[in-house]
Amino acid sequence: VQLVESGGGLVQTGGSLRLSCVVSGLTFSRYVMSWYRQAPGKERQLVASMNSVGTITTYADSVKGRFTISRDNAKNTVYLQMNSLKPEDTAVYYCNARASWGNEYWGQGTQVTVSS
Repeated sequence: VQLVESGGGLVQTGGSLRLSCVVSGLTFSRYVMSWYRQAPGKERQLVASMNSVGTITTYADSVKGRFTISRDNAKNTVYLQMNSLKPEDTAVYYCNARASWGNEYWGQGTQVTVSS
């Protein structure tokens, strides 16, 4: 199983980035897909999550109205569109796949840095 994130980088406050996570080695359409982030010295936190069929989403309060999670089951890919970025969004962003029966997988992470 592989989860490969891309799309991170350095952006100014107010800018946008789109993260992608391509998944292989599992039946993508059966997994809840999520994005987490971890800033230096802080615990990993859930940013956004989407159910297997793409009908239910959840967001951390800190990103509601600015971030949008989406998925393309035909491409085994989950996305995170991040708009109106703030310096406090700076973190390593991780893709997560979780099945109802307990299997869980993580990507290697992609760095997002928002300059003030």
